Amino acid sequence: MVIEQDKMQSLAGRMAEAEIKGRSPWADARKRFVRNKAAMAGLIILVLVSLFAIFGDMFSAWSNEELDYNVMGQVRELGAPSIASGHYFGTDDLGRDLYARTVQGTRISLMVGIVGAAIAVIVGTLYGATAGYVGGRVDQVMMRTVDILMSIPYMFVLILLLVVFGRSIGMLFLGIGLISWLDMSRIVRGQTLTLKNREFIEAARATGVPSWKIVLRHIVPNLLGVVAVYATLLVPLMILTESFISFLGLGVQEPLTSWGALISEGAGTMNYGTLWQLLFPLFFFCITLFGFFFVGDGLRDALDPKDR
Repeated sequence: MVIEQDKMQSLAGRMAEAEIKGRSPWADARKRFVRNKAAMAGLIILVLVSLFAIFGDMFSAWSNEELDYNVMGQVRELGAPSIASGHYFGTDDLGRDLYARTVQGTRISLMVGIVGAAIAVIVGTLYGATAGYVGGRVDQVMMRTVDILMSIPYMFVLILLLVVFGRSIGMLFLGIGLISWLDMSRIVRGQTLTLKNREFIEAARATGVPSWKIVLRHIVPNLLGVVAVYATLLVPLMILTESFISFLGLGVQEPLTSWGALISEGAGTMNYGTLWQLLFPLFFFCITLFGFFFVGDGLRDALDPKDR
């Protein structure tokens, strides 16, 4: 019996040791994120909005460009939301189905936010990591360039790009992304300065690993936590920027639409009693922004080294 008890204790000890060894910082971060109710609620919201953008048009008999001549010019009387007519969110002043247009607007706005944030993250991470690792005069020149660019009004540059090169959806993606990487580069540079003198970086440098490989293989992977948090907070800022540009009439052009364009159209007709044209796109716009902010806060708390 004594031998069996010793065996059981030894086995339990090995299992506990294996469990401790098997835990990783990413696993701990995932557990903390799952325990965050606000972050999980935000994640559920983003999943539902994404499913709506991908599969939403499967549940509508109308396309986003199709006109319903029965309600054209009579939106107040006949264009209100109705399941019987197939216009779940009602119609706009031209008789187009608002549900189908909201689905398309959700796709465009999410694409602008995600693509713009991806461009900003990639450019800002590589630029900031290079400046921080190389240091010296190169760092000074690169960061002074960032300071000069940050002194130029952000919205003025974006509007100028759209006016000069055309108001296409591709230029909107590129313009928002290329002028949004400045803050990311400064954040990444600061983190790189704390990493460049760590032991594993010194070991890689001592073995003759080229600087560009050190940046890509050692510096950038260790910045993923900070980059992930900032990216989730950057996406709603990109969506806000696109919505403001579309609200001014400089964003996506017909027949395409976005949340900003739909909100602008709804705001222009709300005095005529057609509040649904404003409320439905505004609802999706607001809950998506809240979802990204909740997820970003949850990631920041989960990846905070002080909580480990």
